[in-house]
Amino acid sequence: MSMDNGGFASFALYHALHLHFTSKSYDYVKYNGKTNVTKDTFMRRKDKFTFYKLSRKYSIIELKDFFIANLLEKTDRWTNEFLGPESEDDYKKWQKRTQSLTYTFNNDIIELFNTLSDKDLGPEYLITVIDGQYPLLLNMMMQKEISIESLVVLDTLLNFFPMWEKKIDDTYVWPNIKMRCEKYKPFLNYDENKFKNILKEKMREHAEA
Repeated sequence: MSMDNGGFASFALYHALHLHFTSKSYDYVKYNGKTNVTKDTFMRRKDKFTFYKLSRKYSIIELKDFFIANLLEKTDRWTNEFLGPESEDDYKKWQKRTQSLTYTFNNDIIELFNTLSDKDLGPEYLITVIDGQYPLLLNMMMQKEISIESLVVLDTLLNFFPMWEKKIDDTYVWPNIKMRCEKYKPFLNYDENKFKNILKEKMREHAEA
């Protein structure tokens, strides 16, 4: 995708990312952000001035992050809302989490293990599905007690999503969360070995407590 910014470029970026997060078949990374959207289509949109304003406020690189942050929160957000305080707040919160991802992950793992009040419960309990219900880890992410980033990292390290897919009874909320996480994975940059070592260290501390 072009690094130049402007109203159409901003809209084309949004269109590609929105398609990525909402479509099972479209992959932003695979297609390098390219779609069949045209300038004629853009010029007929009633919200085109929103994208002109966004292009003046952010660089194209910043705008990519801005859209990712917002799509993670709400894929059906009205485009006009991108100029409002809620969208800006979601972007700032996302920046805070991802720019200090090691800190975020470390704190989330501590929070997860603190919920295991029964010290006989091992860390595996966090991902255990009982009677088709949401596991503790998923519940805590849904309640925003831990970040979606930490959930994505943990699944990358432990690969429990396939097990959840088989055992969780819910066929609406969980599948949407799973898709959102899997679509988010390509945009998260971190040292996998470093995060694996953080997890191992916290597991050791929990076992010794």
